[in-house]
Amino acid sequence: MGGQTALNLCIEVSEKGIWEKYGVDIIGVDIDAIHITEDRERFRKLMNEIDIPVAPAKIATSFLEGKAIAQELGFPLVIRPSFTLGGSGASFVHTKEEFEDLLSKGLHASPIHEVLIDKAVLGWKEYELELLRDDNDNVIIICSIENLDPMGIHTGDSITIAPCMTLSDTAYQKMRDMAIKMMRSIGDFAGGCNVQFAVSPDEKEDIIAIEINPRVSRSSALASKATGYPIAKIASKLAIGYTLDELDNQITQSTSAYFEPALDYVVVKIPRWNFDKFKGSNIELGLQMKSVGEVMAIGRSFQEALQKACQSLEIGRNGLGADGKGKTDQDEILFDLKHASGDRIFRVYDAMRIGIPLKKIHNITKIDYWFLNQIEELVNLEKKIESYNIKSLPTSLLLQAKMKGYADRQIAHLVNCLESEVYQNRQDNNVQRVYKLVDTCAAEFTAKTPYYYSTFEMPKEVMVKNTLKMKVL
Repeated sequence: MGGQTALNLCIEVSEKGIWEKYGVDIIGVDIDAIHITEDRERFRKLMNEIDIPVAPAKIATSFLEGKAIAQELGFPLVIRPSFTLGGSGASFVHTKEEFEDLLSKGLHASPIHEVLIDKAVLGWKEYELELLRDDNDNVIIICSIENLDPMGIHTGDSITIAPCMTLSDTAYQKMRDMAIKMMRSIGDFAGGCNVQFAVSPDEKEDIIAIEINPRVSRSSALASKATGYPIAKIASKLAIGYTLDELDNQITQSTSAYFEPALDYVVVKIPRWNFDKFKGSNIELGLQMKSVGEVMAIGRSFQEALQKACQSLEIGRNGLGADGKGKTDQDEILFDLKHASGDRIFRVYDAMRIGIPLKKIHNITKIDYWFLNQIEELVNLEKKIESYNIKSLPTSLLLQAKMKGYADRQIAHLVNCLESEVYQNRQDNNVQRVYKLVDTCAAEFTAKTPYYYSTFEMPKEVMVKNTLKMKVL
Protein backbone atom coordinates (compact mmCIF):
# COMPACT_ATOMS: atom_id res chain seq x y z
CA MET A 1 0.00 0.00 0.00
CA GLY A 2 1.77 3.15 -1.09
CA GLY A 3 4.44 4.51 -3.40
CA GLN A 4 8.13 3.91 -4.07
CA THR A 5 8.93 2.52 -0.61
CA ALA A 6 6.07 0.03 -0.92
CA LEU A 7 7.35 -1.14 -4.31
CA ASN A 8 10.87 -1.65 -2.96
CA LEU A 9 9.52 -3.58 0.05
CA CYS A 10 7.29 -5.65 -2.23
CA ILE A 11 10.33 -6.80 -4.22
CA GLU A 12 12.39 -7.52 -1.10
CA VAL A 13 9.60 -9.61 0.46
CA SER A 14 9.18 -11.45 -2.85
CA GLU A 15 12.89 -12.27 -3.03
CA LYS A 16 12.70 -13.80 0.45
CA GLY A 17 9.85 -16.05 -0.74
CA ILE A 18 7.34 -14.71 1.80
CA TRP A 19 4.54 -14.01 -0.71
CA GLU A 20 4.79 -17.54 -2.08
CA LYS A 21 5.09 -19.14 1.36
CA TYR A 22 1.86 -17.58 2.66
CA GLY A 23 -0.05 -17.59 -0.65
CA VAL A 24 -0.26 -13.80 -0.95
CA ASP A 25 -1.47 -12.33 -4.25
CA ILE A 26 -0.22 -8.88 -5.29
CA ILE A 27 -3.00 -6.72 -6.75
CA GLY A 28 -2.82 -3.40 -8.60
CA VAL A 29 0.64 -4.25 -9.96
CA ASP A 30 2.80 -7.34 -10.37
CA ILE A 31 6.36 -8.12 -9.30
CA ASP A 32 7.68 -8.30 -12.85
CA ALA A 33 6.23 -4.86 -13.66
CA ILE A 34 8.04 -3.38 -10.65
CA HIS A 35 11.32 -4.97 -11.74
CA ILE A 36 10.95 -3.67 -15.30
CA THR A 37 10.08 -0.10 -14.33
CA GLU A 38 12.60 0.26 -11.49
CA ASP A 39 15.51 -1.56 -13.14
CA ARG A 40 16.73 1.05 -15.62
CA GLU A 41 18.44 -1.46 -17.93
CA ARG A 42 15.42 -3.78 -18.18
CA PHE A 43 13.18 -0.78 -18.86
CA ARG A 44 15.46 0.49 -21.63
CA LYS A 45 15.66 -2.94 -23.28
CA LEU A 46 11.87 -3.37 -23.17
CA MET A 47 11.33 0.05 -24.75
CA ASN A 48 13.70 -0.89 -27.58
CA GLU A 49 11.77 -4.15 -28.09
CA ILE A 50 8.42 -2.36 -28.47
CA ASP A 51 9.89 0.48 -30.59
CA ILE A 52 9.47 3.25 -28.02
CA PRO A 53 12.34 5.78 -28.37
CA VAL A 54 14.52 6.43 -25.30
CA ALA A 55 17.63 8.52 -24.74
CA PRO A 56 20.96 6.74 -25.51
CA ALA A 57 22.00 5.12 -22.22
CA LYS A 58 23.92 2.33 -20.53
CA ILE A 59 23.92 0.70 -17.09
CA ALA A 60 26.89 0.85 -14.73
CA THR A 61 27.29 -1.26 -11.59
CA SER A 62 30.84 -0.15 -10.82
CA PHE A 63 32.98 2.98 -10.89
CA LEU A 64 35.18 1.77 -13.78
CA GLU A 65 32.14 0.75 -15.83
CA GLY A 66 30.66 4.21 -15.36
CA LYS A 67 33.84 5.97 -16.51
CA ALA A 68 33.95 3.86 -19.68
CA ILE A 69 30.31 4.68 -20.49
CA ALA A 70 30.91 8.41 -19.99
CA GLN A 71 33.81 8.27 -22.43
CA GLU A 72 31.61 6.50 -24.99
CA LEU A 73 28.50 8.73 -24.73
CA GLY A 74 30.18 12.10 -24.14
CA PHE A 75 28.94 15.01 -22.00
CA PRO A 76 26.47 16.31 -20.84
CA LEU A 77 25.13 13.19 -19.11
CA VAL A 78 22.48 12.23 -16.58
CA ILE A 79 23.15 9.75 -13.77
CA ARG A 80 19.98 8.01 -12.52
CA PRO A 81 20.27 5.48 -9.64
CA SER A 82 17.90 2.48 -9.76
CA PHE A 83 15.20 1.90 -7.09
CA THR A 84 15.26 5.41 -5.58
CA LEU A 85 12.55 7.93 -4.66
CA GLY A 86 12.28 11.60 -5.66
CA GLY A 87 15.36 11.48 -7.88
CA SER A 88 17.61 10.71 -4.90
CA GLY A 89 21.24 10.51 -6.04
CA ALA A 90 20.41 11.66 -9.59
CA SER A 91 22.43 14.44 -11.19
CA PHE A 92 23.40 16.23 -14.38
CA VAL A 93 27.06 16.01 -15.31
CA HIS A 94 28.44 18.71 -17.60
CA THR A 95 32.19 18.10 -17.27
CA LYS A 96 34.64 15.24 -16.76
CA GLU A 97 35.91 16.85 -13.54
CA GLU A 98 32.58 16.54 -11.67
CA PHE A 99 31.68 13.11 -13.08
CA GLU A 100 33.64 10.89 -10.68
CA ASP A 101 32.18 12.40 -7.50
CA LEU A 102 28.59 12.34 -8.84
CA LEU A 103 28.97 8.77 -10.12
CA SER A 104 30.09 7.63 -6.64
CA LYS A 105 27.09 9.36 -5.05
CA GLY A 106 24.71 7.77 -7.56
CA LEU A 107 26.03 4.24 -6.99
CA HIS A 108 25.82 4.76 -3.23
CA ALA A 109 22.20 6.02 -3.46
CA SER A 110 20.98 2.89 -5.27
CA PRO A 111 20.09 -0.04 -2.99
CA ILE A 112 21.38 -2.42 -5.70
CA HIS A 113 24.48 -0.30 -6.50
CA GLU A 114 23.34 0.42 -10.06
CA VAL A 115 22.97 3.59 -12.11
CA LEU A 116 21.73 4.40 -15.59
CA ILE A 117 23.98 6.85 -17.42
CA ASP A 118 22.14 8.49 -20.29
CA LYS A 119 22.72 11.29 -22.74
CA ALA A 120 21.15 14.49 -21.38
CA VAL A 121 18.25 15.98 -23.34
CA LEU A 122 18.63 19.46 -21.86
CA GLY A 123 15.98 21.96 -22.91
CA TRP A 124 13.44 19.35 -24.00
CA LYS A 125 9.88 19.76 -22.72
CA GLU A 126 8.55 17.31 -20.13
CA TYR A 127 5.07 15.78 -20.05
CA GLU A 128 3.19 13.21 -18.00
CA LEU A 129 0.11 11.09 -18.64
CA GLU A 130 -2.02 9.40 -15.99
CA LEU A 131 -3.54 6.08 -17.08
CA LEU A 132 -5.95 3.48 -15.70
CA ARG A 133 -6.32 -0.09 -16.96
CA ASP A 134 -8.79 -2.86 -16.12
CA ASP A 135 -8.81 -6.67 -16.39
CA ASN A 136 -10.34 -6.49 -19.87
CA ASP A 137 -7.29 -4.51 -21.05
CA ASN A 138 -9.30 -1.30 -21.40
CA VAL A 139 -7.00 1.70 -20.91
CA ILE A 140 -8.04 5.34 -20.47
CA ILE A 141 -6.05 8.55 -20.10
CA ILE A 142 -7.21 10.50 -17.06
CA CYS A 143 -5.11 13.61 -17.51
CA SER A 144 -2.20 15.13 -19.40
CA ILE A 145 0.25 17.26 -17.42
CA GLU A 146 2.87 19.64 -18.81
CA ASN A 147 5.93 20.86 -16.93
CA LEU A 148 6.61 24.56 -17.36
CA ASP A 149 10.26 23.92 -16.54
CA PRO A 150 12.18 21.92 -19.17
CA MET A 151 14.03 18.63 -18.66
CA GLY A 152 16.66 18.97 -15.97
CA ILE A 153 14.39 19.92 -13.07
CA HIS A 154 12.65 17.13 -11.17
CA THR A 155 8.93 17.04 -11.98
CA GLY A 156 8.18 17.38 -8.24
CA ASP A 157 10.07 20.70 -8.27
CA SER A 158 8.58 21.96 -11.51
CA ILE A 159 5.54 24.15 -12.05
CA THR A 160 3.04 21.90 -13.82
CA ILE A 161 -0.07 22.63 -15.85
CA ALA A 162 -3.06 20.45 -16.68
CA PRO A 163 -4.12 19.93 -19.38
CA CYS A 164 -1.07 20.34 -21.67
CA MET A 165 -0.84 23.82 -23.20
CA THR A 166 1.91 23.68 -25.86
CA LEU A 167 1.62 20.16 -27.29
CA SER A 168 0.11 19.77 -30.76
CA ASP A 169 -2.81 17.37 -31.13
CA THR A 170 -0.74 15.12 -33.42
CA ALA A 171 2.03 14.83 -30.83
CA TYR A 172 -0.52 14.27 -28.05
CA GLN A 173 -2.19 11.40 -29.91
CA LYS A 174 1.21 9.84 -30.59
CA MET A 175 2.17 10.22 -26.92
CA ARG A 176 -1.12 8.71 -25.86
CA ASP A 177 -0.58 5.64 -28.07
CA MET A 178 2.97 5.25 -26.74
CA ALA A 179 1.80 5.45 -23.11
CA ILE A 180 -0.88 2.78 -23.61
CA LYS A 181 1.63 0.54 -25.41
CA MET A 182 4.12 0.99 -22.55
CA MET A 183 1.56 0.18 -19.85
CA ARG A 184 0.46 -2.98 -21.64
CA SER A 185 4.06 -4.10 -22.18
CA ILE A 186 5.20 -4.05 -18.53
CA GLY A 187 2.70 -6.60 -17.24
CA ASP A 188 -0.82 -7.96 -17.20
CA PHE A 189 -2.26 -6.06 -14.22
CA ALA A 190 -5.21 -3.77 -13.51
CA GLY A 191 -4.58 -0.44 -11.79
CA GLY A 192 -3.02 2.98 -12.26
CA CYS A 193 0.11 4.11 -14.05
CA ASN A 194 2.08 7.33 -14.56
CA VAL A 195 4.18 7.76 -17.73
CA GLN A 196 6.72 10.54 -18.32
CA PHE A 197 7.95 11.77 -21.70
CA ALA A 198 10.39 14.31 -23.11
CA VAL A 199 9.50 16.21 -26.30
CA SER A 200 11.94 18.14 -28.48
CA PRO A 201 11.16 21.87 -28.49
CA ASP A 202 11.34 22.17 -32.29
CA GLU A 203 8.61 21.69 -34.89
CA LYS A 204 9.37 17.97 -35.24
CA GLU A 205 8.22 17.31 -31.65
CA ASP A 206 10.26 14.11 -31.31
CA ILE A 207 9.10 12.10 -28.29
CA ILE A 208 11.19 9.87 -26.03
CA ALA A 209 10.07 7.91 -22.97
CA ILE A 210 11.64 8.89 -19.65
CA GLU A 211 10.05 6.44 -17.21
CA ILE A 212 6.87 4.66 -16.19
CA ASN A 213 5.61 4.27 -12.61
CA PRO A 214 3.12 1.40 -12.06
CA ARG A 215 1.59 3.05 -9.00
CA VAL A 216 -0.44 5.97 -7.75
CA SER A 217 2.06 8.85 -7.49
CA ARG A 218 2.23 12.54 -6.55
CA SER A 219 1.12 13.32 -10.10
CA SER A 220 -1.86 10.98 -9.67
CA ALA A 221 -3.01 13.01 -6.67
CA LEU A 222 -2.70 16.22 -8.70
CA ALA A 223 -4.52 14.71 -11.71
CA SER A 224 -7.27 13.40 -9.45
CA LYS A 225 -7.88 16.79 -7.84
CA ALA A 226 -7.54 18.59 -11.17
CA THR A 227 -10.10 16.46 -13.00
CA GLY A 228 -12.47 15.40 -10.22
CA TYR A 229 -11.78 11.78 -11.17
CA PRO A 230 -10.99 9.68 -8.03
CA ILE A 231 -7.94 7.86 -9.43
CA ALA A 232 -6.89 6.02 -6.24
CA LYS A 233 -10.43 4.83 -5.52
CA ILE A 234 -11.07 3.60 -9.07
CA ALA A 235 -7.58 2.03 -9.29
CA SER A 236 -8.30 0.08 -6.09
CA LYS A 237 -11.57 -1.24 -7.49
CA LEU A 238 -9.92 -2.18 -10.78
CA ALA A 239 -7.26 -4.08 -8.81
CA ILE A 240 -9.89 -6.33 -7.20
CA GLY A 241 -11.54 -7.19 -10.50
CA TYR A 242 -14.02 -4.48 -11.43
CA THR A 243 -13.92 -3.16 -15.00
CA LEU A 244 -14.14 0.49 -16.02
CA ASP A 245 -17.57 0.16 -17.62
CA GLU A 246 -18.98 -1.39 -14.41
CA LEU A 247 -18.04 1.58 -12.22
CA ASP A 248 -20.04 4.80 -12.03
CA ASN A 249 -18.67 8.30 -12.43
CA GLN A 250 -18.96 9.62 -8.86
CA ILE A 251 -19.73 13.19 -9.93
CA THR A 252 -22.26 12.79 -12.76
CA GLN A 253 -23.71 9.48 -11.47
CA SER A 254 -25.06 8.96 -14.99
CA THR A 255 -21.88 8.05 -16.88
CA SER A 256 -19.36 5.28 -16.29
CA ALA A 257 -15.76 5.51 -15.11
CA TYR A 258 -14.85 4.56 -18.70
CA PHE A 259 -15.40 8.21 -19.76
CA GLU A 260 -12.14 10.15 -19.97
CA PRO A 261 -12.38 13.46 -18.05
CA ALA A 262 -12.77 16.67 -20.08
CA LEU A 263 -11.45 19.96 -18.68
CA ASP A 264 -12.85 23.39 -19.55
CA TYR A 265 -10.44 25.12 -17.16
CA VAL A 266 -6.70 25.18 -16.41
CA VAL A 267 -4.95 23.83 -13.32
CA VAL A 268 -1.53 25.06 -12.17
CA LYS A 269 0.60 23.42 -9.48
CA ILE A 270 3.51 25.30 -7.91
CA PRO A 271 5.86 23.50 -5.50
CA ARG A 272 6.63 24.99 -2.07
CA TRP A 273 10.17 25.00 -0.70
CA ASN A 274 11.46 25.68 2.81
CA PHE A 275 15.07 26.58 2.08
CA ASP A 276 14.99 29.25 4.81
CA LYS A 277 14.76 26.47 7.42
CA PHE A 278 17.88 24.75 6.06
CA LYS A 279 20.56 27.42 6.10
CA GLY A 280 23.49 26.71 3.81
CA SER A 281 21.62 24.14 1.72
CA ASN A 282 21.98 24.16 -2.06
CA ILE A 283 18.85 25.93 -3.35
CA GLU A 284 19.53 25.30 -7.04
CA LEU A 285 16.95 22.95 -8.56
CA GLY A 286 17.95 19.81 -10.44
CA LEU A 287 17.15 16.12 -10.75
CA GLN A 288 16.72 15.60 -7.00
CA MET A 289 13.38 16.76 -5.58
CA LYS A 290 13.73 19.46 -2.91
CA SER A 291 10.19 20.81 -2.46
CA VAL A 292 8.28 19.97 0.73
CA GLY A 293 4.75 20.67 -0.50
CA GLU A 294 2.75 22.28 -3.28
CA VAL A 295 -0.25 24.46 -4.04
CA MET A 296 -2.84 23.91 -6.76
CA ALA A 297 -5.06 26.55 -8.36
CA ILE A 298 -7.89 26.40 -10.90
CA GLY A 299 -8.80 29.16 -13.34
CA ARG A 300 -10.41 29.72 -16.73
CA SER A 301 -6.98 30.48 -18.18
CA PHE A 302 -3.33 29.72 -17.47
CA GLN A 303 -2.80 33.32 -16.38
CA GLU A 304 -5.60 33.23 -13.81
CA ALA A 305 -4.53 29.85 -12.40
CA LEU A 306 -0.88 30.97 -12.21
CA GLN A 307 -1.77 34.14 -10.29
CA LYS A 308 -4.00 32.21 -7.89
CA ALA A 309 -1.27 29.65 -7.24
CA CYS A 310 1.30 32.39 -6.53
CA GLN A 311 -1.16 33.99 -4.08
CA SER A 312 -1.60 30.66 -2.27
CA LEU A 313 2.09 29.94 -1.62
CA GLU A 314 2.15 31.84 1.70
CA ILE A 315 5.54 33.39 0.93
CA GLY A 316 4.43 36.99 1.31
CA ARG A 317 3.63 37.59 -2.36
CA ASN A 318 0.31 39.01 -3.58
CA GLY A 319 0.59 37.18 -6.89
CA LEU A 320 3.14 36.83 -9.66
CA GLY A 321 3.89 40.55 -9.38
CA ALA A 322 2.25 43.94 -8.78
CA ASP A 323 3.28 43.99 -5.12
CA GLY A 324 6.57 45.92 -5.15
CA LYS A 325 8.56 42.88 -3.97
CA GLY A 326 10.30 41.93 -7.22
CA LYS A 327 13.98 42.43 -8.08
CA THR A 328 15.21 45.23 -10.35
CA ASP A 329 18.96 44.55 -10.65
CA GLN A 330 19.57 43.05 -14.11
CA ASP A 331 22.71 41.08 -13.19
CA GLU A 332 20.99 39.57 -10.16
CA ILE A 333 17.92 38.61 -12.21
CA LEU A 334 20.00 37.02 -14.99
CA PHE A 335 22.00 35.04 -12.40
CA ASP A 336 18.77 33.73 -10.84
CA LEU A 337 17.43 32.74 -14.27
CA LYS A 338 20.60 30.76 -15.05
CA HIS A 339 20.62 29.05 -11.64
CA ALA A 340 17.01 27.94 -11.20
CA SER A 341 15.68 28.00 -7.65
CA GLY A 342 12.22 28.10 -6.12
CA ASP A 343 11.55 31.70 -7.16
CA ARG A 344 12.51 31.44 -10.84
CA ILE A 345 8.97 32.14 -12.08
CA PHE A 346 9.09 35.46 -10.19
CA ARG A 347 12.48 36.25 -11.78
CA VAL A 348 11.01 35.60 -15.24
CA TYR A 349 8.36 38.22 -14.45
CA ASP A 350 10.99 40.63 -13.06
CA ALA A 351 13.10 40.21 -16.20
CA MET A 352 10.17 41.26 -18.38
CA ARG A 353 9.37 44.22 -16.11
CA ILE A 354 12.86 45.68 -16.60
CA GLY A 355 12.82 45.04 -20.35
CA ILE A 356 15.01 41.96 -20.83
CA PRO A 357 14.04 40.55 -24.28
CA LEU A 358 11.84 37.44 -24.42
CA LYS A 359 14.37 35.66 -26.63
CA LYS A 360 17.10 36.09 -24.03
CA ILE A 361 14.84 34.78 -21.24
CA HIS A 362 13.93 31.76 -23.40
CA ASN A 363 17.57 31.01 -24.27
CA ILE A 364 18.51 30.99 -20.59
CA THR A 365 15.52 29.15 -19.11
CA LYS A 366 14.33 27.07 -22.12
CA ILE A 367 10.76 27.81 -20.97
CA ASP A 368 8.40 27.56 -23.95
CA TYR A 369 7.61 30.85 -25.70
CA TRP A 370 3.88 30.29 -25.15
CA PHE A 371 4.28 30.53 -21.36
CA LEU A 372 6.62 33.51 -21.67
CA ASN A 373 4.10 35.31 -23.91
CA GLN A 374 1.37 34.68 -21.33
CA ILE A 375 3.50 36.28 -18.60
CA GLU A 376 4.43 39.17 -20.90
CA GLU A 377 0.71 39.85 -21.43
CA LEU A 378 0.35 40.25 -17.65
CA VAL A 379 3.27 42.68 -17.53
CA ASN A 380 1.79 44.76 -20.36
CA LEU A 381 -1.63 44.79 -18.69
CA GLU A 382 -0.07 46.09 -15.46
CA LYS A 383 1.65 48.92 -17.33
CA LYS A 384 -1.69 49.89 -18.84
CA ILE A 385 -3.46 49.84 -15.44
CA GLU A 386 -0.68 51.97 -13.87
CA SER A 387 -1.65 54.89 -16.12
CA TYR A 388 -4.98 55.25 -14.27
CA ASN A 389 -6.12 55.99 -10.74
CA ILE A 390 -8.96 54.15 -9.01
CA LYS A 391 -11.58 56.69 -10.13
CA SER A 392 -10.54 56.77 -13.79
CA LEU A 393 -9.85 53.02 -14.14
CA PRO A 394 -12.22 51.69 -16.86
CA THR A 395 -14.53 48.90 -15.73
CA SER A 396 -13.49 46.83 -18.76
CA LEU A 397 -9.84 47.00 -17.66
CA LEU A 398 -10.76 46.16 -14.06
CA LEU A 399 -12.74 43.13 -15.26
CA GLN A 400 -9.87 42.06 -17.52
CA ALA A 401 -7.45 42.18 -14.58
CA LYS A 402 -9.79 40.14 -12.39
CA MET A 403 -10.28 37.56 -15.16
CA LYS A 404 -6.49 37.20 -15.35
CA GLY A 405 -6.31 36.39 -11.65
CA TYR A 406 -5.27 39.72 -10.12
CA ALA A 407 -6.20 40.17 -6.47
CA ASP A 408 -7.72 43.46 -5.31
CA ARG A 409 -4.50 44.06 -3.38
CA GLN A 410 -2.43 43.85 -6.59
CA ILE A 411 -4.72 46.25 -8.44
CA ALA A 412 -4.58 48.64 -5.46
CA HIS A 413 -0.77 48.58 -5.69
CA LEU A 414 -0.90 49.42 -9.41
CA VAL A 415 -3.32 52.38 -9.07
CA ASN A 416 -1.93 53.49 -5.69
CA CYS A 417 -5.01 53.20 -3.51
CA LEU A 418 -6.43 51.07 -0.70
CA GLU A 419 -7.51 47.48 -1.29
CA SER A 420 -10.95 48.37 0.09
CA GLU A 421 -11.32 51.05 -2.60
CA VAL A 422 -10.75 48.48 -5.35
CA TYR A 423 -13.30 46.20 -3.71
CA GLN A 424 -15.86 49.02 -3.54
CA ASN A 425 -15.19 49.93 -7.17
CA ARG A 426 -15.92 46.33 -8.14
CA GLN A 427 -19.17 46.29 -6.20
CA ASP A 428 -20.30 49.59 -7.73
CA ASN A 429 -19.63 48.28 -11.24
CA ASN A 430 -20.94 44.74 -10.64
CA VAL A 431 -17.55 43.08 -11.20
CA GLN A 432 -18.13 40.07 -9.00
CA ARG A 433 -16.84 36.54 -8.86
CA VAL A 434 -18.93 33.62 -10.01
CA TYR A 435 -18.50 29.92 -9.33
CA LYS A 436 -17.96 27.22 -11.93
CA LEU A 437 -17.93 23.43 -11.76
CA VAL A 438 -15.25 20.77 -11.70
CA ASP A 439 -17.47 18.02 -13.08
CA THR A 440 -15.19 15.70 -15.18
CA CYS A 441 -17.25 16.32 -18.33
CA ALA A 442 -17.02 20.05 -19.22
CA ALA A 443 -20.76 20.47 -18.55
CA GLU A 444 -21.78 17.78 -21.08
CA PHE A 445 -23.78 15.97 -18.38
CA THR A 446 -25.55 17.15 -15.24
CA ALA A 447 -23.22 17.00 -12.24
CA LYS A 448 -24.72 15.64 -9.01
CA THR A 449 -21.69 16.05 -6.70
CA PRO A 450 -19.24 18.51 -8.30
CA TYR A 451 -16.89 20.86 -6.54
CA TYR A 452 -16.35 24.48 -7.47
CA TYR A 453 -13.78 27.15 -8.25
CA SER A 454 -14.25 30.91 -8.36
CA THR A 455 -13.57 33.09 -11.38
CA PHE A 456 -14.76 36.35 -12.95
CA GLU A 457 -15.84 34.94 -16.31
CA MET A 458 -19.60 34.83 -16.82
CA PRO A 459 -21.94 33.02 -16.80
CA LYS A 460 -22.11 31.40 -13.38
CA GLU A 461 -22.69 27.65 -13.28
CA VAL A 462 -24.04 27.37 -9.74
CA MET A 463 -27.80 26.95 -9.40
CA VAL A 464 -29.02 28.61 -6.19
CA LYS A 465 -31.96 26.80 -4.59
CA ASN A 466 -34.72 28.40 -2.53
CA THR A 467 -34.63 25.63 0.08
CA LEU A 468 -33.60 26.09 3.72
CA LYS A 469 -29.83 26.51 4.06
CA MET A 470 -27.36 25.81 6.86
CA LYS A 471 -24.41 27.94 7.86
CA VAL A 472 -21.27 26.16 9.10
CA LEU A 473 -19.75 28.00 12.05
